[in-house]
Amino acid sequence: MSTDAEMAVYGKAAIYLRKPEQERLEAQSRPFDAKTACYVTDTKELYLKGTILSKEGGKVTVKVTDTQETVTVKEDDVTPMNPPKFDKIEDMAMMTHLNEASVLYNLKERYAAWMIYTYSGLFCATVNPYKWLPVYDQEVVSAYRGKKRMEAPPHIFSVSDNAYQFMLTDRENQSVLITGESGAGKTVNTKACHQYFATIAVAGDKKKEAGGKIQGSLEDQIIAANPLLEAYGNAKTVRNDNSSRFGKFIRIHFGTSGKLASADIETYLLRSPE
Repeated sequence: MSTDAEMAVYGKAAIYLRKPEQERLEAQSRPFDAKTACYVTDTKELYLKGTILSKEGGKVTVKVTDTQETVTVKEDDVTPMNPPKFDKIEDMAMMTHLNEASVLYNLKERYAAWMIYTYSGLFCATVNPYKWLPVYDQEVVSAYRGKKRMEAPPHIFSVSDNAYQFMLTDRENQSVLITGESGAGKTVNTKACHQYFATIAVAGDKKKEAGGKIQGSLEDQIIAANPLLEAYGNAKTVRNDNSSRFGKFIRIHFGTSGKLASADIETYLLRSPE
């Protein structure tokens, strides 16, 4: 795990990507009883943190941590809790107890700290913050370049760079599938992929036309195509003010040296506004 000094390379985005050292040390020293710490189901909050007081006849009595209220539920309504060192863990596949409550609480607590990216095994989950965070700045792009997955915090840039490096090493096509419900942030993360590839695989310098106008480079053209497609294919819905009403299959082509060569976009599944 990176030290605070090593995380400085990410600039002001560091606090949105990884827990600081002090927080990690405090979590490791926090008292924890694995036999009694649990999550209990709740009709309003879905799950609540609690402590098991007793078990009898298939029933479990739990004291809810936040309210100090005592509830008695079925054994199936109680799930084990992970030790504090797993709080806000970056890869949920590493949890001792991988259950629904632990996954939801981990995503919730990371989101509360504006850590919107979390790994779950081979997948990278993101929760839309509905505000702009400095996690897409140029210095963040540079910090992720060439790093293996476990050498850097979870991020769409890491997913993109790994695909790029595998392409160069294995000389095989790579795919990045971005999926989720309306408003989850698919379009924004697709743009982030384009931004990353356009930065690390620059084809050449920008050229000026005779008339004094700057001729857009290939990477600029790829990025600039997004607003045009959105203008024709996006619409306001109940859940999303800028909802993509169509799917995009985007192919980015690279030369043998790894530089951007061309790109093409196919649209499909055009939907009418709801």
